[in-house]
Order: sequence, then C-alpha cells, then structure tokens
Amino acid sequence: MKIRHLRHATFQLHMKGLSLLVDPVLGAAGSMAPIDNSPNQRRNPLVELPVTVGEAIRTDSCLITHSHCDHFDSAAGEFLPKHMAVFCQPEDLAKLQQQGFHNLQAVDPAVTWQGITITRTGGQHGTGEIGRKMAPVSGYILKAVGEPTLYIAGDTIWCPEVAAALAVHKPQVIVLNGGAARFNEGEPITMGPQDIYQVCRQAPAAMVIVVHLEAINHCLLTRAELNGFLVQHGLESRVLVPDDGQWLTC
Repeated sequence: MKIRHLRHATFQLHMKGLSLLVDPVLGAAGSMAPIDNSPNQRRNPLVELPVTVGEAIRTDSCLITHSHCDHFDSAAGEFLPKHMAVFCQPEDLAKLQQQGFHNLQAVDPAVTWQGITITRTGGQHGTGEIGRKMAPVSGYILKAVGEPTLYIAGDTIWCPEVAAALAVHKPQVIVLNGGAARFNEGEPITMGPQDIYQVCRQAPAAMVIVVHLEAINHCLLTRAELNGFLVQHGLESRVLVPDDGQWLTC
C-alpha cells in the first residue's frame, strides 16, 4: 500500500494494484471563499496542489468521505470523469448524481470493488449543536487480501464511533483529519493533538498518518505545533505528518 498526500484531506491511495483518489479538492489556491464564521478570512485553498489536476485525477476510482466543499469542490465536479467509479455516503448520492456522475456506489454498510471491501463507519464532526449541523459524515475501512487494513476516519473528533471502528476493525494504517478546524464559537470540529493521542492509545500498533493541515482557513493547528506535541509524548516515530506531495509506503 502506498499513499501520496496531496493537500488538505486529498490523497492518492495505491492498493491491490489499483488507485483511489480520496476527497478531491482540485481548485487553484484562493478559488473558494473562506469558511464563514472562522478566525481568519483567507480564501481557500491556502496553497496550490503539488501536482497538476491531470496527474491528480489519473486514478481508477474516487472515494468521497462527505461532500463539504473542502472535501469535494466544484473543480472536482468539473474535472473528474463522470464515468469513474465513485464511492460515497448514501446522503451524498443525489448531489453527485445531479453533477452527472453515473457510476456511483453508496457505501451502506459495505461494498466490494475489484477485491477491495469498503465499509462505512461513523463519526462526530464536532460537538453539540455544531456537530449536529455538520452531520452526516463518514469514515471508511478498506480491506484487501495481502494489504494492511486501512481506516480513513474522515472529518471527526475522538468519539465513541471512532473508538468502535478501531476496536472492531483493528486497522494497521489510520488516516486522521487533523487541523483542529473550528468556528468562532464552540469546540474544534476535527482532530486536535489530544484526539490524535487518544487514537494512538486505542491503536498502539497502527501507523497513524495525519492530514487536513495548513490548507483551509479554519484549520488552525499547524504541522510544527503537531510535531512538537508528538515529540513531547514520544509519538514521533508512530505518527507521520506528511508534506504536500509526499509519498508514504505502508
């Protein structure tokens, strides 16, 4: 298994001789408005893709954890081939159909594609009323013979749903959305350092990869801050914080 982190939550996954593009955000830097009601008002994405759009979409399929604009933007809707196999949560099916995609599979609770089983898991995209408004979101477990089990947690904080996914599926590789994204009110809506620490405690043998950093205006946790926390807690050898464009072998 190989993973190439591109930007924010967008990455290319190579598994079982196939490629999947996860959470495609393909627009140029500054092509989207800032996330409203957040501590700074810089236009999104904050940085460019490290590859061309053509290289990013050179893939066999696409997995969309949920359809918020920082996980599936208008450029993705424009550039992704409409015949491509696309996997999504059931709640996003109609939206993607309206954009012309016609090889869609809603994961509820699982689908198998070319020898890869994709199972939907739950999460909480924040707490209280904010978390309820941000729902629904999903994580996904990917399993294939001869490959490590991969858990893509999606936009969630540490919560019972994440703990259950770790306990049931025992993933060997975990991709977490960090950044401690937040609005001007309320608690963070994606993982911060303490959430990541809890995942590491629950899954002590897993490789943990943290993405969702330094690309969207309401993600305030930086790579440097997270890496400092990891060193402080002796987790720097277990938790990888990739640069944009970096390849990882799992």
